[in-house]
Amino acid sequence: MRAVIAEDSVLLRIGLVKVLETAGFEVAAEVGDAEALLTAVDEHRPQLALVDVRMPPGFTDEGVRAALMIRRQWPDTAVLLLSQFVEERYAADLLSSHGGGIGYLLKQRVADVEEFIDALRRVANGGTALDPQVVAQLLLRRNSDPLERLTPREREVLSLMAEGRSNAGIAEQLVVSESAVAKHINNIFAKLDLAVADGDHRRVLAVLRFLEGA
Repeated sequence: MRAVIAEDSVLLRIGLVKVLETAGFEVAAEVGDAEALLTAVDEHRPQLALVDVRMPPGFTDEGVRAALMIRRQWPDTAVLLLSQFVEERYAADLLSSHGGGIGYLLKQRVADVEEFIDALRRVANGGTALDPQVVAQLLLRRNSDPLERLTPREREVLSLMAEGRSNAGIAEQLVVSESAVAKHINNIFAKLDLAVADGDHRRVLAVLRFLEGA
């Protein structure tokens, strides 16, 4: 079976190539961003695409959006998403759009090579593979208040956003870097189910959710 890998970490990408080759896959392409991934899938028409959730340029949901596009345009290509953290909304988006040939695993699962290879083969053959932590979060998500998903620091950042502070102002108040603030805000958007959409200002929507909850 042919496979393509989309992962911006060079070291992890090298490791994934070796694991896939051990599992009997031919790695047709290895890329570092979503645009290159779509090009590779169009060119090689692989049976499996192994995709990092967050990739350049924004490191938000580029991998997920690419995965959804792959499943729409090339339904014969199975997709296995890899994530550093549990981001249940992304798993839910993928599961709600297609029933088989999909997977969502935390990157730490790669360390258990035998189990990871089993997941690769299962997804490539039209099955599913969901990380146990993702399953637990999806079950919890059904009845939980989205604001309850936020960490104390994320709630603090959201509170400062509600005060009208910019990223620079929040960084100054919390004595952290602006990049750290941006990361917290992206996490807030994800946990409040605020997907990127034209015409919607996610910062305003997040503040409105916060004020409603308060």
